[in-house]
Amino acid sequence: MNTSEFRRRGKEMVDYVANYMEGIEGRQVYPDVEPGYLRPLIPATAPQEPDTFEDIINDVEKIIMPGVTHWHSPYFFAYFPTASSYPAMLADMLCGAIGCIGFSWAASPACTELETVMMDWLGKMLELPKAFLAEKAGEGGGVIQGSASEATLVALLAARTKVIHRLQAASPELTQAAIMEKLVAYSSDQAHSSVERAGLIGGVKLKAIPSDGNFAMRASALQEALERDKAAGLIPFFVVATLGTTTCCSFDSLLEVGPICNKEDMWLHVDAAYAGSAFICPEFRHLLNGVEFADSFNFNPHKWLLVNFDCSAMWVKKRTDLTGAFRLDPTYLKHSHQDSGLITDYRHWQIPLGRRFRSLKMWFVFRMYGVKGLQAYIRKHVQLSHEFESLVRQDPRFEICVEVILGLVCFRLKGSNKVNEALLQRINSAKKIHLVPCHLRDKFVLRFAICSRTVESAHVQRAWEHIKELAADVLRAERE
Repeated sequence: MNTSEFRRRGKEMVDYVANYMEGIEGRQVYPDVEPGYLRPLIPATAPQEPDTFEDIINDVEKIIMPGVTHWHSPYFFAYFPTASSYPAMLADMLCGAIGCIGFSWAASPACTELETVMMDWLGKMLELPKAFLAEKAGEGGGVIQGSASEATLVALLAARTKVIHRLQAASPELTQAAIMEKLVAYSSDQAHSSVERAGLIGGVKLKAIPSDGNFAMRASALQEALERDKAAGLIPFFVVATLGTTTCCSFDSLLEVGPICNKEDMWLHVDAAYAGSAFICPEFRHLLNGVEFADSFNFNPHKWLLVNFDCSAMWVKKRTDLTGAFRLDPTYLKHSHQDSGLITDYRHWQIPLGRRFRSLKMWFVFRMYGVKGLQAYIRKHVQLSHEFESLVRQDPRFEICVEVILGLVCFRLKGSNKVNEALLQRINSAKKIHLVPCHLRDKFVLRFAICSRTVESAHVQRAWEHIKELAADVLRAERE
């Protein structure tokens, strides 16, 4: 493909994408395919001679789209949002064209420096404490990770290295293995499974702290676990607090947990993967109170801030905590400015070496929406979730299972888990809307998350009418 054809095909692709987004409401939100559907539809080997662009685009509709779950459909209410906006898509095109691998400042100075500035922009939008910002030669700073899962793992590995160095400095005879077998980390029993996975990869014990009646981790339960483990000779070193849990969007108490972590010299990592975007709105900023006690904080603009995947924003109070854990400087990666103190090499802040120019997406979106536009977007989603909550509360057959704070409503039919499992099965089999469940204690619960950029009140109303009809069918079948 030469430049001339690229211009033509590029314009065609923009039209295809625009048509897809414009017509997505008319597509079935969840596909009608079975596992293995795709292999028989394509050749067993790559073509020896080139295919035409027209053939490829035709096959997108024939082969790919039938197996796509349309996350940006206004009838997609599953999981949490995945962000999408035209400015971010355009920025991704430019990122692909520039094609730099931004492991160091020298590898592409703009890639590094724009990321540092964008993370400061975003930190200020959240009113993060100044200790987390890089400007004016601060000790902290932000980095774009691929996902919140990566951020949790990076924080745990940095905390592990830090505590090992601290203990060995005090007692040089201690081996790393002797320390490792005694390390223990903590999170709420409502924390995302990626937190447990970080413990597995990091080779440390991870203990779940029982949450309270609001599904939040509280100081008393954490303190009890700490005292028990210290008495058993273990070394508590790391705590993950979740703001906006995946199950029900509950919030751990940072103002309670934070001081304990500081007193016990444990690293506190705050995971706000979904909810963090809402903190740019003054009315939701109080949910972040206590972040001043944290060593690291993370949320995903690629969930709810119109910046396409992948873009997970992570800040640390002391960037040397990360670079101290991950820094390696082979000759082929060194450059003359790396020790100037004026720049950072982000390869020392993450697990992969390479990284894309992801800050372009932030720059485009922040400038083209403005803070007020982003706030309006968040508020609209929250308003729609409360609209759905109100509809559920008006129907005596249903119950709301936990307080609705942001864009997630957890609800169920009053009655057995079996009847709710049957309702969800009917909902997802009908494929008019898409939901996923969770368990809250012993209850099987349906989650209704406001996800799409294009979702409106009419879509929520239609979804509720559909749910009510299917609920009537389920309840009738149960009586029979």
